[in-house]
Amino acid sequence: MTSLYWILSLAFVGALTGTALLRRYMLSNNLIDIPNARSSHVLPTPRGGGVAFVISFILSAVLLALTGQVHWSLIWAIAVPGVAVTVIGFLDDFSHITVRWRLLGHFIAAITGLVLVGGLAPIPLFGMSVNLAWAGYVFGSFYLVWLLNLYNFMDGIDGLASMEAIFACLGGALLYVVSGYIEFVWGPIALALAVAGFLYWNFPPARIFMGDAGSGFLGITLGVLSLQAAWVNPALLWGWLILLGVFIVDATCTLVVRLVKGEQVHVAHRSHAYQYASRQFGGHLPITLSVAGINLIWLLPIAILVAVGSLDGFFGLLIAYVPLILLALRFKAGQREG
Repeated sequence: MTSLYWILSLAFVGALTGTALLRRYMLSNNLIDIPNARSSHVLPTPRGGGVAFVISFILSAVLLALTGQVHWSLIWAIAVPGVAVTVIGFLDDFSHITVRWRLLGHFIAAITGLVLVGGLAPIPLFGMSVNLAWAGYVFGSFYLVWLLNLYNFMDGIDGLASMEAIFACLGGALLYVVSGYIEFVWGPIALALAVAGFLYWNFPPARIFMGDAGSGFLGITLGVLSLQAAWVNPALLWGWLILLGVFIVDATCTLVVRLVKGEQVHVAHRSHAYQYASRQFGGHLPITLSVAGINLIWLLPIAILVAVGSLDGFFGLLIAYVPLILLALRFKAGQREG
């Protein structure tokens, strides 16, 4: 157990110090995100800091595999697509990659991760087990690509994406515990600790942003962790979808509304519900803390009920999402400013 504690400590300390070093390097080389009309921040701030927690987590995960705490199959399923998405995001942070090539890279990474994790497990639905077979690879690929992109969309105010990842990972670990699979908790816990090290620098007011490199990695990695959880216990996939409800609902509602209104959905904007809310309440911190409160008070208990079999996964998802949808529409998700 001593080696386990050292490895988990490495995840946190590595990200904490790595982010500090990256921040110093970016400031000295003027690698700064300058606010524009579509930004939710007002001060020039370094970006690309997510690389620090990516490296720290992957190193920690490899050590967990070497000590038998995590299966190597999961490490490969996370590291290969995760590193690919991080590289794409880092290049896009400091130069521009066209949408078509970025999406192509995302789909290649998603399919690779899906194959390495074993595909999409049978999904429990209304008391039945639905096996999508080959269609599961199609559905699973779009799921991973959407999750990694929506995570990028939702990384728009200080601390929000970091707090969401920490909550989802610790919540996912708790679902393993309550459903009797405690041996699978260390991967999500290591990721939560790595992101916590970064959060020290990203908490409002942020001194560095994670950038597309970090947000894309978190999106696809959380997706892979949720698919792996489904192989352990099919009900846990519903649990992970509930835990990620705030991000999934806000991003999806915003996309749907913008599509209906004929907007160019690939063009940068600031019309997510959380962005309207941050402007209405005069800052990032109230919204970041409010999302954390919704996660803990509303979503986590529902996810636990699903994980222990006291609530059907689909109905649990509906119960969790309906108020979130109403809240997103209340804050004008997808509506054009003005």
